[in-house]
Amino acid sequence: MRRPVTFLVLLACALLVPAAAAQALNVYAAASLREALPRIAPARFNFAGSNQLQLQIERGAPADVFASAEPTEARALFRQGRCTRPVTFATNRLVLVVPSRNRAGIRSAYSLRRGRLRISVGTAGVPIGAYTRRLLARMRLSSVLRSNAVSQEPNVAGVLSKVALGSADAGFVYHTDALAARGRVRELALPRWAQPPVRYHACVVRRRGGDGAGGNAFLRRLTSTPGRRVLRRYGFGLPPRG
Repeated sequence: MRRPVTFLVLLACALLVPAAAAQALNVYAAASLREALPRIAPARFNFAGSNQLQLQIERGAPADVFASAEPTEARALFRQGRCTRPVTFATNRLVLVVPSRNRAGIRSAYSLRRGRLRISVGTAGVPIGAYTRRLLARMRLSSVLRSNAVSQEPNVAGVLSKVALGSADAGFVYHTDALAARGRVRELALPRWAQPPVRYHACVVRRRGGDGAGGNAFLRRLTSTPGRRVLRRYGFGLPPRG
């Protein structure tokens, strides 16, 4: 009798595993959230540039929750009826990072004016790229993107990787990314007066077959006291409670 029992147990497991996988919540989130979000609630995560994720959702990607590094993408999906009204759940700030050895001798963003350096920035279409260009304009340093060799990356993780590996002399990332790579990069502060407001927005994606209940539960966890505690631990700022 042991053989039939074993077969039935294996059959039950084979049926249960796909069902559990199908129930996994799909969270599409900005690359800068890659360290914090998995510590807040379990889900299947897809981390990339916010604009890339927006496009994927518009094309029918199976996202249940969308978390962007700026309001633009989430608000666009809301206007299209593709997600619920976005909520602000975290803030951040920009910093300049250099390799830990800093062989180029960069001391501040103004060091970039001397030219002939390798700089890594986000492309203009992603939040970190847009924020970087706004900050440089406020500091009257937009010319550094023309007087240096500039690599443009699709998300902040790409910028950080370039600097950490020594492929770039400097790069503009979020403070939270610099914390995550401490020991591999050195963080240089940027003036507070030049900082653009960096606000993260999240919403529940509206789609046929989506897990709206699970998405709402994830958002409640994200904005709860334990969720905010995790975000704070990973260097994010917190908006006032609404």
